[in-house]
Amino acid sequence: MTTDQNLILYTKFAGFRLVVLANRFGCDSDFSRELHDRLVEGLDAAIDRISVIMELERSVLIGEDEFAEYQLEGEIEIFGRFTINLLDELEIDYDTHEFRVNGGDWMSAWAADDTGVDINYPELVALIADELGSLAPIIKDITLATRIPVYAGRVVWSWW
Repeated sequence: MTTDQNLILYTKFAGFRLVVLANRFGCDSDFSRELHDRLVEGLDAAIDRISVIMELERSVLIGEDEFAEYQLEGEIEIFGRFTINLLDELEIDYDTHEFRVNGGDWMSAWAADDTGVDINYPELVALIADELGSLAPIIKDITLATRIPVYAGRVVWSWW
């Protein structure tokens, strides 16, 4: 990405941040306010990441730091995988048959009873538009305008 593209992306994130903050005033539940707050946090993180990239680009251009180019490559690679999670995050390690929710402790997916042993992983189920409320179109616009995915999913255990 060029400096101009990064500046445009920075501006888009900042604009969406203002939209989300303004939209938060219409929230009628704690859950909705929490989703708005988490989206603002995610947009702040994206703004911070773009700011770091722009600062590293400046360092590369003026030759100020001999390692800035390597750092810039790493930051761009990290930003390429950037996502915003509004609710739950599920990690599954299929090799060890373990999972964890929201960065917590790893838990075994093995389940045993008198009928035998099963491996049961929880699922990540996307929130529906009604649950997202007025955030649904904003999330869609953020993803379309910035290509940064915004995930809003809830972990569901079908076996508990």
